[in-house]
Amino acid sequence: MSLKLGLVGLGKIARDQHLPAIAATPGLDLAAIASRNAALPDLPSYPDIDSLLAAGAADAVSLCTPPQGRFDQASAALKAGRHVMLEKPPGMTVTEVEALAALAQQKGVTLFTTWHSREAAAVEPARAWLSGRRISSVRVTWKEDVRHWHPGQAWIWEPGGLGVFDPGINALSIVTRILREAVFVTGAELEFPANRAAPIAASVRMRMGAVPVEAEFDWRQTGPQTWDIEVATDTGLLRLSKGGSEMWLDDQPQVVEEDAEYRSLYRRFVGLVAGGQSEVDLAPLRLVADAFLLARRVEVDAFEDEA
Repeated sequence: MSLKLGLVGLGKIARDQHLPAIAATPGLDLAAIASRNAALPDLPSYPDIDSLLAAGAADAVSLCTPPQGRFDQASAALKAGRHVMLEKPPGMTVTEVEALAALAQQKGVTLFTTWHSREAAAVEPARAWLSGRRISSVRVTWKEDVRHWHPGQAWIWEPGGLGVFDPGINALSIVTRILREAVFVTGAELEFPANRAAPIAASVRMRMGAVPVEAEFDWRQTGPQTWDIEVATDTGLLRLSKGGSEMWLDDQPQVVEEDAEYRSLYRRFVGLVAGGQSEVDLAPLRLVADAFLLARRVEVDAFEDEA
């Protein structure tokens, strides 16, 4: 019997990633859409999640909405006895998601906080290769063009939208997966455009024990985009490139499987529901929260969507 899924939010990420992944997942049936501004042919569509829940249109919901307001949406679904899958970041704050986890446990339903970049093809091979090796340093360089990837999306510049940490948290999700010990933030500099409430660039200093972990995030890069993680070890340099889809050892490319990020997430969601389990990992969001707590704020030139 298939799990009837309601998709909440029908923006670019939902159309590009979620819809194809749902269609390719055994045991999952897209049963309804909740969106203020969009619909799909031949599917029941509702203006909001409350209407979808009231209609009894789904056993589970996948929330692809901005993090602002997502707590209320997820709470409503969990209180109605529905299983919930959260797009990253899982919420605006750590406390919000902890409350959702407690509510899911109370209601006996599944809560799944997803980190799609952890499903990139080279992440698990990198984790396996690093096991047992002595790490001396980690460096993250995650730079992209916000005008290309988030055109006109005002919510990312508001409190709770994370700013440059919206992509940066993808890198942190990989780092917290491939490293075997906890990572702590020790300091940061965040660059805020004069007309924005969220940072456009960030330098974050962290450590894993005595091992330095440094990250540079920037939303102003044009031309080729950079999504790299380098880990120096006693037996060579590991580099993950293109968001974790490529793996290099001492500049030699390694063979990895094809990416299946969202398909992997939906398969896991079906399995979690079947097993009566939840999966709530807040390590990447905690690092972002700690970076904001420890950061020195730097004001930079105003930023507009149009160059």
